[in-house]
Amino acid sequence: MYLVLGEKPSVAQAYAKVLGAKKRQDGYLEGNGWLVSWCLGHLAEYVPPEEYDEKYRKWEFSDLPILPEEWRLSVAKDKKAQFTVLKKLLNRKDVEYVVNGCDAGREGELIFRRVYEVSGSCLPIKRIWISSMEDTAIREGFAHLKDGAEYQNLYGAAVCRAKADWLIGMNATRAFTTKYFKRLVVGRVQTPTLAMLVERGEQISHFQKEKYFNLHLDCDGLEVVKEKLFDVGEVKRIKEACEGGIATVESCVSAEKSVYPPKLYDLTTLQRESNRYYGYTAKETLDFTQSLYEKKLVTYPRTDSQYLTEDMEQTARQVITMASEKYGFSSVYPLEPDVKRTMDNRKVSDHHAIIPTAELKGFELQELSKGEQDILRLISVRLLCAGAQKHIFQETEVRVSCTGEIFQARGKSVQEIGWKAIEAAFREQLGTKSRTDGEQKPIPAVKEGQTFQPVTVSVSEHYTTPPKPYSEDTLLSAMETAGNQAFEEETEKKGLGTPATRASIIEKLVSSGYAERKGKQITATKDGADLISVLPEYLRSAAMTAQWENRLLLMEKGELESSEFLDGIVELIDRMLLECGELSVEDQNRFYPQREDRCLPGLRQSGL
Repeated sequence: MYLVLGEKPSVAQAYAKVLGAKKRQDGYLEGNGWLVSWCLGHLAEYVPPEEYDEKYRKWEFSDLPILPEEWRLSVAKDKKAQFTVLKKLLNRKDVEYVVNGCDAGREGELIFRRVYEVSGSCLPIKRIWISSMEDTAIREGFAHLKDGAEYQNLYGAAVCRAKADWLIGMNATRAFTTKYFKRLVVGRVQTPTLAMLVERGEQISHFQKEKYFNLHLDCDGLEVVKEKLFDVGEVKRIKEACEGGIATVESCVSAEKSVYPPKLYDLTTLQRESNRYYGYTAKETLDFTQSLYEKKLVTYPRTDSQYLTEDMEQTARQVITMASEKYGFSSVYPLEPDVKRTMDNRKVSDHHAIIPTAELKGFELQELSKGEQDILRLISVRLLCAGAQKHIFQETEVRVSCTGEIFQARGKSVQEIGWKAIEAAFREQLGTKSRTDGEQKPIPAVKEGQTFQPVTVSVSEHYTTPPKPYSEDTLLSAMETAGNQAFEEETEKKGLGTPATRASIIEKLVSSGYAERKGKQITATKDGADLISVLPEYLRSAAMTAQWENRLLLMEKGELESSEFLDGIVELIDRMLLECGELSVEDQNRFYPQREDRCLPGLRQSGL
């Protein structure tokens, strides 16, 4: 008898179907020598401080730091019934081994191992690692099960991530809350993310707009421009000098340029474009994509790769044909897609890019929710674009002089539309403006040395604009690239969080009241700004948090010991507590009279 645990019931049912485990039991499926059950996500979590010592029910700065010697896990109350089922299955004498069938990533490893640990099981562990829930992929995965020990480093990184989050969250939150008498919730990743929102808000609120002018020179139908002049006197002087004068073409340079097709989607780029096209939040996009994955329509969503492996060429060609026909792009799609450009084994670690599966062909799209339909279309169109030819255009730059002043114009003419034909057709389906609208248009043919007389001059007024508030699209991009400047060029960077966690980080900021959504915009609230105002740089630093994320990646690869990582976290906590202990009474009263003495959990009056 063999046991397999999926992360969710729907995943377990897909496994059971392939394995022939058809008999329903209480909390699991059985048949053909297999027992198949599920974890319901995170069943077990680290216990709060008061579970280690009753004194921690009262929040007192003098009790910090809280550093558990032996970490304890507890099962959520609403999941105890399923855990009881799992514990019995994991300790059955007739089971030879257990298969970890949770999501193939850091968190999936943690979910399974915690259940395994709390159950007290001693069963040998095997691992199924797949990127698609199609029956063929599941069969292939079970035919080539891995030894669970191969994923020990991944588990170690997951444990360190969870411990670091607990240590910083519990100690920093209690430290700053007790010192400032205001609930100040600190998170290892969410706080630096909030700091970016606060910084952008300050840039916008402190922005002073300035008027500037563009001078337009009309040379017999060729318009050249001198841009962004702030001095009114200079504008007047140039206009008077050029009006009715002679303009000479100093140079006219044309060059053929190309825009290569976009890469395939990883989770972050999918979330960004979903927000841009449809306004979906990062969490909504992840939920829709996870549902499509469980319906076997797309590959594994929590990936940071934008490439396929080189053995997937035939699969890619097959799915491109299906997607082109399914979504009505056959008339604009090339006969021979260039799929090799989408493949690079060196840039695929745990999972390849997100693409549709062969299940797309016979699936009735109306059976999906609107959100699922939108995301499936987006993923399909991205695959079509990635496999199409490059976009080629001729760009011309003209420089014209008039009374010693230089004016310029740029124009372009499309030579081969390539992949932009699919993008334009997709935008037409959506009823949105094409990206080519507003692009440079061809300019009249001119040659070097050509003169124009008389020329006319006009002036247009403009104002500098403040930075735009973050949208979920641009915030995800900022999180992904945060701290890049702190790494060497060849370092593999992870930014703030991972593709799998960024959505939940944003949701936590919103649910905690530190950020709010206004349409597509996401901004920091006053409480969010208050929190960031009292935190030291190292707790709100995107660069430091990105460095931690990179160190977790090194742990996954076996290149860094967990003790070294956690020692750094403890040193940071010690530094924070030392600085908090030196705060003046004036600093501690900065939020008076809005102090929340009575609202904070178990907080004793300190006489401040």
